[in-house]
Amino acid sequence: MGAIALANLVAWAAFRIDKARARRGVRRIPERRLLWFAAFGGAGALIAMYAHQQRHKVDKRRFARVVWLLALLQLVAAGIVVWLVVR
Repeated sequence: MGAIALANLVAWAAFRIDKARARRGVRRIPERRLLWFAAFGGAGALIAMYAHQQRHKVDKRRFARVVWLLALLQLVAAGIVVWLVVR
């Protein structure tokens, strides 16, 4: 579970760094790379997008849907792992 927490922290940080770069007007992190971060840390990506007002990413409906799907898949995978360990 520590790896999942770390992946979410890294995803959150990547989205925050992208937002900071946008504010400074410098080159941003490509969306494809952000989606890779979200593939492993979907919850962290969602928190960064919604809690930190990254409206640009939220307004891109396709991008937001993919991040939501990745977060859901991560949650399902974590649930399966917990179920296998507990049973």
